[in-house]
Amino acid sequence: MGNFLAGKVVAVTGAGRGIGRAVAIAAAAEGARVVVNDYGVSVDGSSPTSEVAEAVVKEIVAVGGEAVAVADDVSTMAGGQRIVDVALSSYGRLDGVVCVAGILRERMLFNMTEDEWDSVVATHLKGTFTLFRAASAVMRKQRGGTLIGFTSGNHQGSVSQANYSAAKGGIISLVRSAALGLHKYGVTANAVAPVARTRMSAGVPMELAEIGEPEDVAALVVYLLSDRAREGGVTGQVYTIGGGEAGGVGAAAGAALGVCGEWVDAGGDC
Repeated sequence: MGNFLAGKVVAVTGAGRGIGRAVAIAAAAEGARVVVNDYGVSVDGSSPTSEVAEAVVKEIVAVGGEAVAVADDVSTMAGGQRIVDVALSSYGRLDGVVCVAGILRERMLFNMTEDEWDSVVATHLKGTFTLFRAASAVMRKQRGGTLIGFTSGNHQGSVSQANYSAAKGGIISLVRSAALGLHKYGVTANAVAPVARTRMSAGVPMELAEIGEPEDVAALVVYLLSDRAREGGVTGQVYTIGGGEAGGVGAAAGAALGVCGEWVDAGGDC
């Protein structure tokens, strides 16, 4: 166990699998006590189960870390608040939140249903807001804390993911607004745009030279959660990371058209 985050309490959404799981485990390995949140859904947001969050908690505890599971839905205000409440009741404070939870509902814009739009925007964008909203109230009183949102190079547009792209663009604006509004309270806010092998990237119809592993992304997030980043004034930034290399947000632009994009290129109508 390291001590880069010793004494900190960190909540991670979407922490049952992929990048969220890697972040939770890495934060715990550096001494943080972790609230592991995952609604336990499939990639399209269906079939929720609490087992995935509990499994990650068991992994952390097995190697000497401290963690607690919360299976609530972050797309609701009650879900975001409960994550914060559990952090406070379990550990007495909250120093960082990392919003990784997300789903995909690919469809061409002219075929996209209201539910396909609403569910994706609710999970990504509103799910970031609900936790930022609840956590920032605590961090303001503490006079310190870190908010981290997850965006994507696709925020600049996608053939078949208008819902996802719009949500990811909104997260960048939300993060920057949080950075501006909370700076005087000692709270930082940053965004990460990962290129990594996960369930959600599995359908990308091309090989990405810069693609990495969830653990690569976790290392950057651990740094952003640290006092070193906060004391260095790192806030309002958007970082891309893939294959262990970090850069500006433009580096991942256009990285993923998605399965529907491939289908359309072949003459289909997704």
